[in-house]
Amino acid sequence: MKYEVPIYEKSNLTLEEAAAYFNIGVNKLRQLTDDDKCSFVLWVGSKRLIKRKKMDEYLSKTFSV
Repeated sequence: MKYEVPIYEKSNLTLEEAAAYFNIGVNKLRQLTDDDKCSFVLWVGSKRLIKRKKMDEYLSKTFSV
């Protein structure tokens, strides 16, 4: 039996998971995480993961994305 961790319990999200969780488009997430100074992106090789808690903090301080 395969166990799937719910999105709200994961510490790192794929772009698709983050788009669904934060209600932000995948292209906008790509744009935000392309910046070298982005604190909420984790690169695993060429795969881009979003640090859920850091992204929550970023969005709570941001007026517009």
